[in-house]
Amino acid sequence: MDGIYGRKKELERMEAYYHSGKAEFVALYGRRRVGKTFLVDEFFNHQYSFTVTGVIDGKRSEQMAAFMHGLRDIGYTGTTPKTWMDAFYELSVLLEKNMKSGERCVLFIDELPCFDTPKAGFVRAFGHFWNSWGQRHKEVMLVVCGSATTWMIENLIDNHGGLHDRITREMHLRPFNLCETEQMLRAMDIVWDRLAIMQYYMVVGGVPYYLSLVEQGESVNQAIDRLFFAENAPLKREYERLFASLFRKPEPYLEILRVLSQQRMGVTREEIAKAAGVPENGHLTEYLKSLEKCDFVRYYFIKNKKIKKTDGLYQLTDLFVIFYNTYMTKPITDAHYWSVHNHTPLLNNWYGLSFERVCMAHIPQIKHALGIDRIGVEYYSWRSKESAEGAQVDLLLERADRIINLCEMKYSKGLYTLDKDEDLNMRTRMEDFTRETETKYGVMPVLVCTYGLKRNMYSGGIQQQVTMDNLFKDVE
Repeated sequence: MDGIYGRKKELERMEAYYHSGKAEFVALYGRRRVGKTFLVDEFFNHQYSFTVTGVIDGKRSEQMAAFMHGLRDIGYTGTTPKTWMDAFYELSVLLEKNMKSGERCVLFIDELPCFDTPKAGFVRAFGHFWNSWGQRHKEVMLVVCGSATTWMIENLIDNHGGLHDRITREMHLRPFNLCETEQMLRAMDIVWDRLAIMQYYMVVGGVPYYLSLVEQGESVNQAIDRLFFAENAPLKREYERLFASLFRKPEPYLEILRVLSQQRMGVTREEIAKAAGVPENGHLTEYLKSLEKCDFVRYYFIKNKKIKKTDGLYQLTDLFVIFYNTYMTKPITDAHYWSVHNHTPLLNNWYGLSFERVCMAHIPQIKHALGIDRIGVEYYSWRSKESAEGAQVDLLLERADRIINLCEMKYSKGLYTLDKDEDLNMRTRMEDFTRETETKYGVMPVLVCTYGLKRNMYSGGIQQQVTMDNLFKDVE
């Protein structure tokens, strides 16, 4: 398992499941390219009692053919089963014959959702296989994976039929944080400083496959140009492939993401429906919940006099999706676009907005840097309903010790300089927030920036700082 980076907790959990001494049904889910198959293959060293992979966009006959190949690999010599019920029966017979007492019998079904073609009866047959055979043998460890996160949750984890409460373990594999990203790039001998690592992270997020595409010797700007803007760039068409693998009808999801990509802070459900042309009904609820489950969108609340559950906002958080909708939808033909525009206000402004998203994805690291990771903390956003400028704060940490940290997130390529105008703006935002929310808590400003704050006549008002190095911390 030397080739696995940043999955220490997941490996420890898998090890515990393997040695549990009872039948285990483990479901791994997460977005495309996050490393689900790689994790399982590396942990088990490709040693399975049975393994099969679903055919992306395959027909029922193709899925059955793939399953047949798996059966033949472990000794099946019969004809192709007519139904999934028959196929799983033949599997149980073969496994029973080959199983050894006291040894784990590991079954791995990858891209499980692909097998569930219309009217094929796959889920019922699969549930019957586990209920009637799998769970009765303590040697059995069934591991299933799927990129279609919504399908995995609805048909396995939250299933109300034959698989209800049958999953013994679930593992949501998420993209890497900055610490894990750095570990992987260092292991690949990519010699970038932390600013360069974070800049690449702002483009692709912590998706292991996208990280693996970086080549030794190239700068971060060269890597972005090669992967996105060059002719036949490897990631130029990844966006469509990503959502085609997640949803059978991706069009409404793509339209919602397009709308969200244009809004920095977030929008209400009603605003999404209007801008995306999607009826505000149960289908919209399904779309938004699915995007949440797939780690593309977060649902959060605005801090007012009272937090209302109906006043929540949806915000796009996936960095790769944000980058794609910002740049890859434009008619850019320059193969060196990112390198040419590296020091322009256009990219600097984009990096500034992306830095805020990176910070929002590393709230545990911010709490740890402030020394408040051992107390209760709720986090919110806020936007003024009264000030003419529409003041807003993206991150507020409301602490159990009756302190609210008002976080100002600022990106710069060196020490951040707080000038007269920004100092006044920060003070005004604090005053507006305190007055409008009528909070009785103490409000303290926190600056979250890359390299820290340059000392001058305006820096004294900042009592606490969180730097880029803090965001790279390995925090439990």
